Amino acid sequence: MSTKVSDHILERLREWGVDHVFGYPGDGINGLLAAWGRADNQPRFVQSRHEEMSAFEAVGYAKFSGRIGVCAATSGPGAIHLLNGLYDAKLDHVPVLAIVGQTHRTAMGGSYQQEVDLHTLFKDVASEFVETVTVPEQLPNVLDRAIRTAYARRCPTAIIIPGDVQELDYSAPTHEFKMVPSSLDRSDWTAVPTQESLERAAEILNSGAKPAILIGQGAAGARAEVERIAELLGAGVAKALLGKDALSDELPYVTGSIGLLGTRPSYELMRDCDTLLTIGSSFPYTQFLPEFGKARGVQIDIDPHMIGMRYPYEVNLVGDAKATLQRLIPMLDVERGGREWFDTVCGNVTRWREVMERRAQQSADPINPEYVAHALDPLLPDNAIVTSDSGSTANWYARHLTMRPGMRASLSGTLATMGPGVPYAIGAKFAHPDRPAIALVGDGAMQMNGMAELITAAKYRDLWEDPRLIIAIWNNHDLNQVTWEMRAMEGAPSFLPSQQLPDVQYAAFARSLGLTGIRVEKPDDVEAAWRAGLGADGPAVLEFLTDPAVPPIPPHANWDQMEATAASILKGDADRASMVKQGFKAKVQEFLPGREKK
Repeated sequence: MSTKVSDHILERLREWGVDHVFGYPGDGINGLLAAWGRADNQPRFVQSRHEEMSAFEAVGYAKFSGRIGVCAATSGPGAIHLLNGLYDAKLDHVPVLAIVGQTHRTAMGGSYQQEVDLHTLFKDVASEFVETVTVPEQLPNVLDRAIRTAYARRCPTAIIIPGDVQELDYSAPTHEFKMVPSSLDRSDWTAVPTQESLERAAEILNSGAKPAILIGQGAAGARAEVERIAELLGAGVAKALLGKDALSDELPYVTGSIGLLGTRPSYELMRDCDTLLTIGSSFPYTQFLPEFGKARGVQIDIDPHMIGMRYPYEVNLVGDAKATLQRLIPMLDVERGGREWFDTVCGNVTRWREVMERRAQQSADPINPEYVAHALDPLLPDNAIVTSDSGSTANWYARHLTMRPGMRASLSGTLATMGPGVPYAIGAKFAHPDRPAIALVGDGAMQMNGMAELITAAKYRDLWEDPRLIIAIWNNHDLNQVTWEMRAMEGAPSFLPSQQLPDVQYAAFARSLGLTGIRVEKPDDVEAAWRAGLGADGPAVLEFLTDPAVPPIPPHANWDQMEATAASILKGDADRASMVKQGFKAKVQEFLPGREKK
């Protein structure tokens, strides 16, 4: 039997080490689906409930495995559905390959059913590489180049294969004019800056008395080096949200997340420092970085196209974080002065942790959403993988969960799109079937995407060595993050027709699928629910009824924002009485004296 183009594609994917493809069937990829049948489902076709979820699962797989994520969809509508997940990959710099079908070549340009100009459609999201395969000889080069580019540029790429091309007999490119051969190998490589630029960076870092370090996901492979340079400099270390798992929060000088969802110690670190070293981060919010002219800056980033554009750094070191730090550390002055700055940073971290504990213990109606995350923190397994959805839940994820060595965590950092929490966790389970995964989502994201993917979790639960997949839902009947943004930024009350959500019985739905489902209506039952979910023998849905009036107060809350919030109350916010009570109860915790040290 002859080898078809579709057979060759799957064979080449296997040769690249691809073991899962997240997709949804359709007649535009019927040739590929037939090839999967002939290939005994290798690589495994993981069926989501929607192509957008396939793309998100591929992103989650790539984020937590370090390998390329692959998704597949049919032509027209299926390909369009992939876009949100692929943009998530593009903005968070994640290697993902999309394989999509197209109408037959004989029908292209004829306004045929489901015909979409896919090359134009994908040209932005897969701007680094998108190509349509029209003859067998284009393979394997197109596929190889798509995979190599995704890895090298840390981006999504796409290949478009018309339905009739999938069913052609495969013939390799020959040794002839205008043929393009290809090869599989992709060697490792390391970029390092020049000696002269390292020396200039060392001079800046040695000159500072109040150094600060900001790390992102690009620092994840340099944990030991980041710890070493922080201790040498006596620096505090703040983390962009995508770098939450890049360094242990147990270190006394790690101030936690930065930005609107960040911590007070991170805000103070950036406000008061005189030297800034940014490693592997493209954190975009300049207002949370030091005032211009107040701090000298050095940046390290692997991507020369993304470096030097968030702050007026004096030296921009293009290179791998680990290799660059290994060369930079010996140039630092180990005979530095006093440690007053370092002690202040550590003291601020200690006090913030006390503040967060007190906030979590505040009463609410019925459950304080901060307490839900705070109660999970000490129960997290050492090998846990945690995903967070966008929305107010991300505040509690950012502030209350303590990352320890070995843990992994991520969310949609740059696109901040709704809906990836559950599919990220499913992708993580296929990347690490021997580890527990925990998705933290709001009821808006759960209604948008998460509920249908519970069916996917139920379908594949038996494939996972550790079957634990916990989906925790903050059920507050409100699109809470947008509600608070309206109050604080617009001075407008909550617009109920857009913000109010129906009360859905998530736990009951989970039980209808044969999963564990627990609805939690009282604070006293929160910890027990977490323990039950972590002890379950399969996927579990924990539904917490939380108070939407507990505010995600930013770490730098100023009078303008407070006045805007007050204005929304005067304009008749439907939840104004409870909102005022909870807002002041939370904020006052920052001004209470620290606990006496034993």
